[in-house]
Amino acid sequence: MLGGPLTRTGPNVGPLAGVRVVELAGIGPAPFAGMLLADLGADVVRVDRPGGQPLGIDPAHDLTNRNKRSVLVDLKAEAGPGAVLDLVERADVLLEGFRPGVAERLGVGPEAALARNPGLVYGRMTGWGQDGPLAPRAGHDIGYLATVGALGLIGPADGPPSIPVNLLGDYAGGSLYLVSGVLAALLHAGRTGVGQVVDAAIVDGTAHLTSMLWGMLGAGAWRDARGVNILDGACPYYSVYATADGGWMAVGALEERFYAEFARLLELPAEAPDRGDVGRWPRLRELIAARFAERSRAEWSEIFEGTDACVAPVLSLGEAAAHPHLAARGTLVDEAGVRQPAPAPRFSATPGALRRPPAEPGAHTAEVAADWAVPTLVAAHSSGERPERGTDAGS
Repeated sequence: MLGGPLTRTGPNVGPLAGVRVVELAGIGPAPFAGMLLADLGADVVRVDRPGGQPLGIDPAHDLTNRNKRSVLVDLKAEAGPGAVLDLVERADVLLEGFRPGVAERLGVGPEAALARNPGLVYGRMTGWGQDGPLAPRAGHDIGYLATVGALGLIGPADGPPSIPVNLLGDYAGGSLYLVSGVLAALLHAGRTGVGQVVDAAIVDGTAHLTSMLWGMLGAGAWRDARGVNILDGACPYYSVYATADGGWMAVGALEERFYAEFARLLELPAEAPDRGDVGRWPRLRELIAARFAERSRAEWSEIFEGTDACVAPVLSLGEAAAHPHLAARGTLVDEAGVRQPAPAPRFSATPGALRRPPAEPGAHTAEVAADWAVPTLVAAHSSGERPERGTDAGS
């Protein structure tokens, strides 16, 4: 049965136990992809630069570095590239998030890596991709979303596009596509012994996420504009509403039977327009908004909790951690004094685990050198400049 208790100990747990991953340190989607692989049991060795803390916070709170080990290697020192390639020779996967061409200039690009390990899966994470007019240019999540049309989908018709933090581009369109590509390439390498390069670009992945909407657009069921469609806030029964105390409730009562339950519990007035009368949606929205404005978020939460009305309070991160459903599933956990999401998804036979706290840069250099039989690691770090990163912060 899925959804069992979270495993917190054990060196070889998770469906990727035994898979070795080398991650060249950076920030954003590539480290998150490494964390996901590590959460699933892979032995992820992060190659940090001397003096570098890429995220700029206390390493103990850099959750994208959990379940990993860290070694220090100066890739601009004479012995640096050779030490990394010694790791690569013993690895199944390499992850990097530099701008196109940077890994090659540092001596650890795909040609050098695959020459040492023909079965290697070489995962590359960028914003714009490895080729195309914008490939060498800097960028951030917001620009990638804007370019593929995703940012223009979000927000009210009479206002500016809304920024969905950096979850949609960096992590959904970026990290998750990199991990999907790496896992597919690992299956291929396992069958054939042949490795390959995975070119994961945030613009490609985010565009791919819009596939359903492109289909609806082609069928005439979606308008190429913001705030006028059933899933973008225009629909009064798929929207958010203010409560009496300044809180918000999210309504997603799309199906007729769920809408009927929603209308009953909300005590929607009998004169409310039919939900299918699109021309009277503004009036229906006014009536729904007026009802929600009569009570607090807590009161409405109590009314809708445990029903099929598809209504939920809009919670902050701190409030989400205390939600009874998330608490029952252990979706968020406290580990070593740090609150964080538990590994996902869940597996019945090989559960993911929180095996290690976020790794301090270089904390495992000697340990990895011994485990992976790479003695060159110990002598391969000294002060050096930081390479250009490939997605956020200079992609």
